[in-house]
Amino acid sequence: MSEAFKSVMLFGAPGVGKGTQGKILGAIPGFYHTACGDLFRSIDRESELGRVFAQYSSRGELVPDDVTVRMWRSAIGDRVRDGFYTPDRDLLILDGIPRTVEQAGIMDGLIEVLAIVHLVCPNPEPMFERMRLRALKENRADDADPDVIRNRWSVYERETAPVLEHYDRGLILEIDALGTPAQVLRRVLEKLEPVHSAHFDVD
Repeated sequence: MSEAFKSVMLFGAPGVGKGTQGKILGAIPGFYHTACGDLFRSIDRESELGRVFAQYSSRGELVPDDVTVRMWRSAIGDRVRDGFYTPDRDLLILDGIPRTVEQAGIMDGLIEVLAIVHLVCPNPEPMFERMRLRALKENRADDADPDVIRNRWSVYERETAPVLEHYDRGLILEIDALGTPAQVLRRVLEKLEPVHSAHFDVD
């Protein structure tokens, strides 16, 4: 790859609405969003990377950071080849990666981070309730357990929150995550649209 993908990171604790905002942004011409989990599910299980992934997942082990990034790069390459994502026209919306500081370091040569949309909620209780209701709606009762929800936040604060320190603070756009999806989207676009216009030709 001769150039790094021009990217924007969606960042924030579980329940702040990264997936929702990513999906909405992905429907707007000039933005391309695919959640990391969706990319991984599309990996050919008979490929070399697919077999490596299966070895770890079958043992219930976490996939090493370098393998995770290789899988992401392969899946994004497939999207480019198939014409779904056009790097010279589309701003890549990163959702779910990098999750660790090590992943961020490995990806430095693959992505050019133009901005980090940091969805924030000073009081986590509304996020806990949002996660609980979402789990019940999706028939995942175990994930609605308050202890499970709080543990996910603890894992985020321990492993993922430090990723922000890897990047220039000037790239971070703090967005209030409370409100309807439309209200949050308006705040996101107010900050993000100038970033897109500055780096891509707008017809």
